[in-house]
Amino acid sequence: MAIPTLMNWSGGKDSALALYHALRDPALHLTDLLTSVNAHHGRVSMHGVRTALLEAQARRIGLPLTQLRLPETPDMAEYEQLMHATLAPLLARGVARSVFGDIHLEDLRRYREQQTATLGLEAVFPLWQRPNTELLAEFLTLGFRAVVVCVSEQHLDRSFCGRELDADFLRDLPAGVDSCGENGEYHSFVYDAPYYSGPIAVQRGEQVRRAYPAPAGSAAPEAAFWFQDLLVIE
Repeated sequence: MAIPTLMNWSGGKDSALALYHALRDPALHLTDLLTSVNAHHGRVSMHGVRTALLEAQARRIGLPLTQLRLPETPDMAEYEQLMHATLAPLLARGVARSVFGDIHLEDLRRYREQQTATLGLEAVFPLWQRPNTELLAEFLTLGFRAVVVCVSEQHLDRSFCGRELDADFLRDLPAGVDSCGENGEYHSFVYDAPYYSGPIAVQRGEQVRRAYPAPAGSAAPEAAFWFQDLLVIE
């Protein structure tokens, strides 16, 4: 019997491709999407996409969306408390597995596994350790379409923000940049997918640069990012 499963959904390419494979896994019964959002700004925590676009994705996927609504700067204890409270209704319905789109980062995988275990969930990683070139070729060949909505200034300049995630974008990436953005080089928003009921029409808005100071006592420079605002047209 297929096990009730939630999808950790960022709205970007890795979670979108992971969901593609999870939907085809006979051992999994996908029941819900889960996304962390900044409650103050109404945007996805990871890359600043408006929750209206996140909700548009969920409607086209046909799965209910649960938002883990976080304050501006939660500490770990607050994050874990909110996570447990948010997931309690899903666990009560029998959800027992949790899918992630991680590819290569061992420490992140261990963290996911530890956190899900405290909730009684088993973590699933459909894309784990697959080569970047293989994943990106599959993503494009299957007909996924995405816009790059956030770039790290440490790795990429502003010109990469707002571009279509396509073969030209990948060809133009500088040497040393992970082509899947595993080190936070870029994030994307998927506006069309094989399992969507139809594409999401989006309009590019303004681009904004935000800088975040290094932790106290750290010699690291500030972290700066360019964000591409998107507006949904429905």
